Amino acid sequence: MWGWRSVSVATLCIALSSASPAPAAEPVGQAVVIKTEVTGQSGPIEVDTSVHRNERIKTSQSGLGQFLFRDGTKLAVGWGSSVVIDKYVFDDSQSVKKLTIRAAKGTFRWVSGSSNSSAYQILTPAGTIGVRGTAFDFYVGPDGTTAVVLLNGAARFCGPGGCRQLQQRCDCVVAKPNGDMSAARRVDPSILETLGNQRALPFLSGNQRLAGGIGMLGGCNMASVAPERKDRNRPPPPRDPAPTPSPQRQDPPQRQAEPQKERPATPDKPDKPHHDKPDKPDKHDGRGRHEHHDQHDDHDYHDKGHHRDRDRDRDHDKDRDRDGDRNHDRGRNFNRNR
Repeated sequence: MWGWRSVSVATLCIALSSASPAPAAEPVGQAVVIKTEVTGQSGPIEVDTSVHRNERIKTSQSGLGQFLFRDGTKLAVGWGSSVVIDKYVFDDSQSVKKLTIRAAKGTFRWVSGSSNSSAYQILTPAGTIGVRGTAFDFYVGPDGTTAVVLLNGAARFCGPGGCRQLQQRCDCVVAKPNGDMSAARRVDPSILETLGNQRALPFLSGNQRLAGGIGMLGGCNMASVAPERKDRNRPPPPRDPAPTPSPQRQDPPQRQAEPQKERPATPDKPDKPHHDKPDKPDKHDGRGRHEHHDQHDDHDYHDKGHHRDRDRDRDHDKDRDRDGDRNHDRGRNFNRNR
């Protein structure tokens, strides 16, 4: 009887223990910048949302997330990326004993916090990035090909083919999962052809812009790459650019001015001068000419009348003189006869 009672108590304890809730995941940091779509274990991640240990963070093809860990470490996750916060051991001195992230694919920027460099480790399909008080960008392709570009401090990449030291700013290493690894050399835009993806390393090329001090790093002569800027919340420009306006539409005043200066006379419609048109009889001028003629005739008429009067007066004077002479002669003859 006691045996059956012991079994019942044990079964009840197991049932109660299985019904108790699992401990919540430990928060290790929070999101400070989110653009378009970023998701975590519990769904979409928003600004100030906490991220937890063992949580997988994914971004859409235009997504961008910036995260700040408790020790000040900064991680930017670009478009089309997937990363897991694998290990996180925090102590009471505002630093971590161990912080490991596992990058499956995509593009990232890492800036170390206040913890010892040996506490940080980034795992990729082609090898491991060892941090030495560092800032760097790294890219993981669909086939596991990994590229690391140093921005500050120093770093080391180790894979099946050995290790490479990155000591100078803009030093770059490209490694494959099979062990093939390039020598460390200065990065240039040709690395995008090597990786087979023009969207790789978008923080260096300017395709995606980061906020805060983490965005001030970069350059390395990669900004000459034509940006896609798909992280902006506006539609992309059309693929077919608008046709270039013709010079006539670009400079309408010149097109209008030139014909005025150099336009030849049109042969079929010559400009006729005004004097070639037949003169119409001017009634006013005709009246003027007739009036002038009449005035001239009146003047001649008056002149003739005046001459006739003067001639009559002259003839009258002559007659008077002749009468006087005759009277004088008569008187002289009369005196002689006496």
